[in-house]
Amino acid sequence: MATVTLEVSGGVGTIRLDRPPMNALDTDVQDRIRDLAREAGERADVRAVILYGGDKVFAAGADIKEMRAMDHAAMVVRSRALQESFTAVAKIPKPVVAAVTGYALGGGCELALCADYRIAADNAKLGQPEILLGLIPGAGGTQRLARLIGPSRAKDLIFTGRQVRADEALALGLVDRVVPAGSVYAEAQQWAERLAKGPAIALRAAKEAVDAGLETDLDSGLALERTWFAGLFATEDRERGMRSFVEDGPGKAQFL
Repeated sequence: MATVTLEVSGGVGTIRLDRPPMNALDTDVQDRIRDLAREAGERADVRAVILYGGDKVFAAGADIKEMRAMDHAAMVVRSRALQESFTAVAKIPKPVVAAVTGYALGGGCELALCADYRIAADNAKLGQPEILLGLIPGAGGTQRLARLIGPSRAKDLIFTGRQVRADEALALGLVDRVVPAGSVYAEAQQWAERLAKGPAIALRAAKEAVDAGLETDLDSGLALERTWFAGLFATEDRERGMRSFVEDGPGKAQFL
């Protein structure tokens, strides 16, 4: 059986982890995540993406038994593939929401960090416990977590390896919304469906402008924004949106 699947409905693609009981992220899962993230990014019928691990657990981390068998030489090779798998998710040129249930630890937390928006169950627990194994996060945790919540807060979580409950994760900015456990996927679906109806090229431009802008200086970021902003004037969506605004009022445009 596939450990990760991509299901598409109504413009929303759900990348579903399915390796019970804890969705441990072994090399097969990592490679499947990479392949399906790239597929979701390329498919025209996918306009927004949900990351989901099921109603009990998002992903409890790496497969420790598999990792323990690797020596330094093997991990030098595998660590690049691991990061590339998660980066493929971060680079999906469409809105991505993580629906976080149960545990999102280690690689599971790092996978959630690759989303644009995170909705967590009220019983969720997140963290980067790699230090307790004598390691550091290796799938982007030291980089994406610090950029998201700030270096001192990121260092606290990484140095201690402690888990945080949903309410603290919300206060830290690690997640964006907390909802009852039974409604996490439905809330993520509602978020994704709304954006799936939006102007696809403009959404892609907005995502790239924000993400790439954070990696450079302000002047370069403004130049990127300016280029995308002007370029969108060549799109049908821009014409449709402005025509609808003038003729029907704001917020009523329907995009293809």
